[in-house]
Amino acid sequence: MKKLLILCCAFATAVACKEEPKDYVTLSGTITNKNSDSLVVRTRGFSKAIQVNQDGTFKDTLKVETGLYFLYDGSESTSVFLKNGFDLNLTLDTKAFDETVKYTGTGSEHSNFLAEKALLQENLLNMEELTKLDKAGLETKLDNIKTELTRFYEANSHVDTSIINKGKNEIEPMLNFYKQYIGESIALKEELPKGSPSPVFNDFENFDGTTTSLSDLKGKYVYVDVWATWCGPCKAEIPSLKALEKEYHGKNIEFVSLSIDDDRSHGGSWDKARENWKAMVTDKELGGIQLFAPKGWQTQFVQDYKIKGIPRFLLIDPNGNVVTPDAPRPSSASIKELFTELNI
Repeated sequence: MKKLLILCCAFATAVACKEEPKDYVTLSGTITNKNSDSLVVRTRGFSKAIQVNQDGTFKDTLKVETGLYFLYDGSESTSVFLKNGFDLNLTLDTKAFDETVKYTGTGSEHSNFLAEKALLQENLLNMEELTKLDKAGLETKLDNIKTELTRFYEANSHVDTSIINKGKNEIEPMLNFYKQYIGESIALKEELPKGSPSPVFNDFENFDGTTTSLSDLKGKYVYVDVWATWCGPCKAEIPSLKALEKEYHGKNIEFVSLSIDDDRSHGGSWDKARENWKAMVTDKELGGIQLFAPKGWQTQFVQDYKIKGIPRFLLIDPNGNVVTPDAPRPSSASIKELFTELNI
C-alpha cells in the first residue's frame, strides 16, 4: 500500500510538473538609443503597445495568430514572425536600425531570417546605383538580383514555409515595380540629357511677394526641390535640405523650392493652397527661394520635366542647361559628391 501511495504521488508530481504548451508569445528585449517609450506590435486587425523602460528594456506577452507582424519603435519598423509558444528576445540599436536587429530564443530563426532578408534587399536594390544604369544594364542587374534572392530563400529551408513561399512569390512583382520605376528615370535622362537646355519657368510667385524666373538665376547652379505641403516624403527631406543650403550658402548655387500645391489638394481653393504654402514656409523657417507653381501639376515647367511624383530634385547648370533631371535628394550622401564633382 505504501509503495502504491509513493507511485501515485510520483505520478501526480510528474503530471503537475509537465509544462503545458504556452498559448502566448513572450517578447522581451533591449533597445539602444530608443526613439519612444513604447514599441508597437501590429498587423491588420491587431495592435498592441509595449512599454519601453527608461533603460531601453521591455517585456510583455501577446496572444496572437501565427504570422507576420510589424514592430514599430516610433520612427522605424521591422518584421517579426510570431506564434504562440515563442519566447523571443530582441536587441537593436536605432542608430543602425536594420543592421543591428537580432533575435534570440525560441522561434528566433524565423524573425532573424526576416531581418537578414530586409537588409539584403536594401543592399541589392540600391536606388542610386540602379538609376546610374542604362536599360540593358538594369535588365541584367535585376535578373542577377532575382537569382540571388531566390538562392537566399532556398538556402533557408529551416524557416517557416509560409515566410519562404510568400517571399518567393513577391520577388517578381517587386522587381517589376523597380524595372518600371527606374526605367522611367532612365528614360527621363535620355529625354533630358546632361548639357541639354533646361525647361524654364518665368515670373513664378515668390514667397517674399516678388516674382522669379529661371533666367534671373543664370550664372549659378540651381538645385530645385519640387514639393507640396501635403507630401510626407517631401517634408521628411526638409531638415536635410536646410542643412545643405546652410552648408553651401554663399557658394555658386541657388536653392529653389517649387510648391505644386493646387486647388484639388486644398478643398477646391487656390487661395487655401497659397495660404497653406505660406504657412508652412513660415512654420518650418524654410530658406532659399520659395516659389509657387501657378498651375500646380499642370504647370508647364513641371510637365516639361515629366514630374509625376514628388519630391523630385533637379539640378541646372549656370548656363541654364540640365545637369540631371532626377538629382539625388538632400538626405543622400551622393548629392555632396555631385556638388564636389561640379566644384560648387
